[in-house]
Amino acid sequence: MATQTQTIKRQAARTHDYLYDNHFVVSSERDHARATFKAHTGTDRVKRVPNYTTMFSELRHHPRFQMRLDVTDPVPKFISRQWRGYGEQQRDAMVRYTTFNYDPSVVVPSKHFANAEVGGKNRYKFFKRPMIPFLQQIPPEVMLATARQDPLAGPDQLLVERPPTPLTRTVEVQTDYRDSEAQTDPYTPEYVVRPGSAPELLTLATLSFGRGLPAGLAEVEMIERARAKRAWEATLPPLNDVSQLDKRRRMMDEMERKEWALREQEIEKLQEARLEVLKDLLKKREENHQELNIKRLDKIWSKKQKEKESKIKKIRNEHIKTIRKLTGKRKQVEGKLERRDVIQDFSNYGSQTYAPLTRIGMFLDRGSEQYVVRSRHINTYQGLIELEQSLPDFVLNPRIKAPKPKTVTKAGFIKRKYRKQRELMDMHESLKAEKAKGEEEPKPLRFLQKIEKPIPRPPTPAVEVPPEEEEEKELAIIYLQKVIRGRAIQNMIFEGKEKRTELIKELRSTHALQDAEQSLKHQEKQATLALQRQRRLHEHKEFLVDESMSQLEGSSMGDTYDFLSKELIRLQEERRIHAFSMLAERQRRIREAEESGRRQVEERRRREEDEVFKQAVKVHQISVDTYLEDIILGSIDKTADIQARSEISEKATMINDLAYEMEDKRTELQSSEIVADLVHCFLIPEVQKQDMREKVRRDQRRYLVAAHKQIVKDGDEIIDMNAKPPKTAPNTANVVQTPSQEEQK
Repeated sequence: MATQTQTIKRQAARTHDYLYDNHFVVSSERDHARATFKAHTGTDRVKRVPNYTTMFSELRHHPRFQMRLDVTDPVPKFISRQWRGYGEQQRDAMVRYTTFNYDPSVVVPSKHFANAEVGGKNRYKFFKRPMIPFLQQIPPEVMLATARQDPLAGPDQLLVERPPTPLTRTVEVQTDYRDSEAQTDPYTPEYVVRPGSAPELLTLATLSFGRGLPAGLAEVEMIERARAKRAWEATLPPLNDVSQLDKRRRMMDEMERKEWALREQEIEKLQEARLEVLKDLLKKREENHQELNIKRLDKIWSKKQKEKESKIKKIRNEHIKTIRKLTGKRKQVEGKLERRDVIQDFSNYGSQTYAPLTRIGMFLDRGSEQYVVRSRHINTYQGLIELEQSLPDFVLNPRIKAPKPKTVTKAGFIKRKYRKQRELMDMHESLKAEKAKGEEEPKPLRFLQKIEKPIPRPPTPAVEVPPEEEEEKELAIIYLQKVIRGRAIQNMIFEGKEKRTELIKELRSTHALQDAEQSLKHQEKQATLALQRQRRLHEHKEFLVDESMSQLEGSSMGDTYDFLSKELIRLQEERRIHAFSMLAERQRRIREAEESGRRQVEERRRREEDEVFKQAVKVHQISVDTYLEDIILGSIDKTADIQARSEISEKATMINDLAYEMEDKRTELQSSEIVADLVHCFLIPEVQKQDMREKVRRDQRRYLVAAHKQIVKDGDEIIDMNAKPPKTAPNTANVVQTPSQEEQK
């Protein structure tokens, strides 16, 4: 069976939990001091401070930065740094004192617990969905209360009045944020760049709200420099013109010098700003140190004052003790023994008989336990009830009448106390009457200020992506510039070496002959130490001069080489940073192109969806119009049909009446005229129509027969050409018959 190992990562404690967390408990003041020391000496407060003179150095004896401890305190001043256990320690001491000394005058303070806020922000801690009992296999955490009503009671007894449920409920919520702090960044709408245009606004695409926007003085200067640089780039001669390459190089060198001067000015401004910040920090540190010194002096002064008071108290106790001893000695100046006066002791209630002194060895509470009453009526609750029942009524309910105070003096005047009390009552009544009148209307705010909304942000510009050919040309030009500048630096180093050839040879010769000369001089010193002391001093001086000269020459050469190497490293870093910026710019353009493509696809899809929605709405509108038109036309047709039927029925009745009258009145001649008119108007035209149709059908049949014959003839020729057996008779018959079948159809 395989085993599975689970690693539990313990979350590290935060640095200042001993001050902020109410549940973080330390055992004593020593642990609190230890936690404070750890918080002040933690590694998170150690910071790297760069040395601006050797910021780009790689040498050990010229470090780039220094490690310093952050002096600023991350804890605000209003947070108490003291140990929270002083109150609890004092309360425990008072509890111990009242337990062992039986002092009723000492009152132990009660513990106060914070409000749980069950209906406020901590409601989720006490909220639990109740579970219906007797329906779960697992015992529920919350049980519903059982009904206290009688299940067998009538419907009249089941109606229980309960208070109405309020429609609304107010819950107070407090947050640590303001409306201004909860605001998000302003919305940036989408934009599309017109093909063939390069708006200037797209150069500010790297700025965002809070990081350059709204634009300040530095941003305006940067925009002006960018405009000047674009204008300068427009005036540069083209690369394909070989005759103006020198001019282009001079212009680029001059622009590079200007940029370096501008960068140096910016670095100087940054250094001045950092110096100002350092001055402020040093000033604050001095103020904090001064404040700490004042607190330390106050603490020492209070400590000395306490020591002074304790010494004064001790001296006073010693003084009282010595005075008591002297008074005791003066009573027995002559040294005579006096007998005890028992009557005087018992008549004086302040004597040793009634109030013995503890310093003599007499304790009043000694043996007091023998006087403790042990009774069932006092030690048990049932006994106390029996004792209370046995006592008479006037003991439990004393009938004491409070004496009425005398408000008037003998002379008939009201006492000052009651006169002041009456004046206070009158003032209280007048205040109540003023409050009952109603509250005054609130006055308008004097310091009301209008908060202006920020100006909406302009649309974000875009940059046109350059073609690949121009980008390749630009990279080739950059590479060519690198080669030319590297060759120029190499030529400069070679020229410097050629100029200082003699100095290099001299340095080499001096370093090569140094050991031999030292050995010879050492031998001469040992041989002629006593005879040639003056000569040795002279040679020693010359040697020191030569050594200082060589040291100066070597330091100058070393500084020159160090400067050249640093310049080389700086140029290499600059080229690498420029290459990184070009790659980043290319990546940004590619991403902008992809984003613009996706945006165009989304806009086209949105237009398609809008068109589909318009067509659907149009179809619905057309269908509604068609439906209404059908309803209107149907109603019109129905109405016209009803009106026509009614008119036709009226005319038919009228015509029938007229026909019946004419039938009664007509003669045989009139009847023959009517029949002739009907034959001429209905029968003869119908016969002419049928005759005309028969003629048209015959002409069409003649043409169809000729066409079929021609088709059959062409088919016979094709069959003869293909040399197939002659089976054309039935086919021709079928072909000939088809017109008749079609005519029949």
